[in-house]
Amino acid sequence: MIYLDNAATSYPKPPEVIKAVCGVMEKIAGNPGRGGHAGALAGGRIMERCRELAAEYAGVSGPEKVIFCLNCTDALNTAIRGTLHAGDEVLVSHAEHNAVLRPLMGYHDAGKITVRMLEPDPRGLLSPDTVRRAIGPKTALMVLCHASNVTGLIQPAQAIARACHDQGVPLLLDAAQTAGTEDIASIHADMIAMPGHKGLLGPMGTGLLCLGDGMLPRPLREGGTGSASESLRQPAMLPDRLESGTANLPGIAGLTQGLKFMLRHRGAITEYEQTLRARLREGLGNISGVTVYEGPSDAAHTGVISFNLRGMDSGQAADALNQQKIAVRGGLHCAPAIHAWLGTAGAVRASLGPFNTDRDVDSFLSAVLAMAHA
Repeated sequence: MIYLDNAATSYPKPPEVIKAVCGVMEKIAGNPGRGGHAGALAGGRIMERCRELAAEYAGVSGPEKVIFCLNCTDALNTAIRGTLHAGDEVLVSHAEHNAVLRPLMGYHDAGKITVRMLEPDPRGLLSPDTVRRAIGPKTALMVLCHASNVTGLIQPAQAIARACHDQGVPLLLDAAQTAGTEDIASIHADMIAMPGHKGLLGPMGTGLLCLGDGMLPRPLREGGTGSASESLRQPAMLPDRLESGTANLPGIAGLTQGLKFMLRHRGAITEYEQTLRARLREGLGNISGVTVYEGPSDAAHTGVISFNLRGMDSGQAADALNQQKIAVRGGLHCAPAIHAWLGTAGAVRASLGPFNTDRDVDSFLSAVLAMAHA
């Protein structure tokens, strides 16, 4: 199989990730925070090491500001639902994923908040000045999709963060497509939601919410934390405030190794994926009947390219590629707002990862060329 669906989940995983997941299940008999014996303590050390690595990457002030979540969607929900109050206004970009839009629109439809979607410039970039002008007295949060999972276009997040902070509005950054390949720390977002299973190269079912100073969302879930067990109230301290129940220790162990791998090779991974993306983009541009959806050529992109073949539905095209053992994704990619802005009813998405090769790209291009000329 040629795997070009890394925007959904990265594959393959580094061998040390797989080894760590299996190692926990084979060797650690204990539940972190639920005992003082060797197994429970060993599990706790794994979790703490993962927090330390994530805090280093995200640029937050301490490991306690790193919250383990079920996935990036869970992290976004924790940030959104735990921060907003009735009467608040939220600003969002046009490129948001349903993980952001659905919880917000649920509140909006119930009359609890108002949501304003900001229009980008004709190139697809959201101007910091647009954000600055949109902020009003009721604006309580700005949510920004750092990079579209459809076009791969990276937004000027650092400048947008400054525009928000100038007027006292926190920025929640959805780093689903940029965590692991982009410099997240320099943005200085107030909250950062990251999946563990994409660019961080960890297992599925892992996610992180990294909190800036002063951010203390209300918990989505309450229950056992392994701390302050004498109290009938949820602990106020982080990370316990936002983490109830047994943690996914095998997943966190794998994520720890994924973070280590990423931090060792981050610059090389980013450069390599950009080289592959340029090869893929040039090849698609040379195929008659292919329409590529992206931002301006001089703007930064992730390793994501979406396109359509003339006369072929995106789902049909993705299925045809699957028959040739090439894994891509067709459809709306859980991002209907940007497809509406693009004027598409779906697209075929090819997304690159650190373990793809020139041969993968060339084989994919040959398959698309054959389909275009069929």
